[in-house]
Amino acid sequence: MPHETKVTIKNMKHLLIKTFLIGLCLIGTSEVIAQKDSHNPILPGFHADPEVLYSQQTKRYYIYPTSDGFPGWGGSYFKVFSSKDLKTWKEERVILDMLKDVSWANGNAWAPCIEEKKIDGKYKYFFYYSANPVTNKSKQIGVAIADSPTGPFTDLGRPIVTSSPVGRGQQIDVDVFTDPVSGKSYLYWGNGYMAGAELNDDMVSIKEETIKVMTPEGGTLQTYAFREAPYIFFRKGLYYFLWSVDDTGSPNYHVAYGTSHSPLGPIQVAKESIILIQSPKEEIYGPAHCSVLQIPNKKDRWFIVYHRINKEYLKHGPGWHREVCMDRMEFNEDGTIRQVVPTP
Repeated sequence: MPHETKVTIKNMKHLLIKTFLIGLCLIGTSEVIAQKDSHNPILPGFHADPEVLYSQQTKRYYIYPTSDGFPGWGGSYFKVFSSKDLKTWKEERVILDMLKDVSWANGNAWAPCIEEKKIDGKYKYFFYYSANPVTNKSKQIGVAIADSPTGPFTDLGRPIVTSSPVGRGQQIDVDVFTDPVSGKSYLYWGNGYMAGAELNDDMVSIKEETIKVMTPEGGTLQTYAFREAPYIFFRKGLYYFLWSVDDTGSPNYHVAYGTSHSPLGPIQVAKESIILIQSPKEEIYGPAHCSVLQIPNKKDRWFIVYHRINKEYLKHGPGWHREVCMDRMEFNEDGTIRQVVPTP
């Protein structure tokens, strides 16, 4: 018995040590899994140019992207996704189809934006987008209207921006912004240039006399040379202007920014202008064309929603194999934006 007891105790010690070591391995494995487990991309499949909205009417979040995965950026419709917690996203519906719902366009449904506005006590949703006109001339900007963030949307029946104020470049990558100071709404757009203009009260036409070319000057493809995708938001007395640099099919596609004291500029490029750029170590390429979300009731909690190139397509149609991602965006005490660390 004493010998048997000794052996049992010895075996128990070995068992406890073995169990402890296995536990350590499992913990290590869990940590590795946790590190590899990613929240990005947040939408399934190929989507790009995301516009994010928090609706005061429904108390839900929405993302309106370009439908991607079509050679030559040939998507012809827009979808909307919704979430109550920014974690789980539900595909709601196709909200606008160029081939069915829009008389003046025949395809290339690109880069939308949306504004929720209360008019005569009722919420209205103004959905701006660019598309290829049936005349097959340069891309133009249209607008559709709905009573709900998920539609159905009814197109105005004609484009509202048809020509470039600088005589070149496409009318694409539209953004809409309502100034919390004045209550006025503005439209921005451009490819190779940046233009802005005040919208009329109807939200479906611009005040032609207010059109202003606002292209940030200077920079290179490695720094802040303006290409496209303006996005505007307001924080603590400053108007922030974000834009994309380089080409959407380039791993170097990235986001730069500047600030202004007016919705129509002039724009002062930030000293440290790049706020989102590729991270080859993490296999993150071409993160840009973004929108920004301020969390309601948490005044200084912000997120940036953007697209990046799906890493499996880096050498095969990278420009139209993009996925939508989201990360925290933070500010320094002086109001400058900290460079965002994109997560896998």
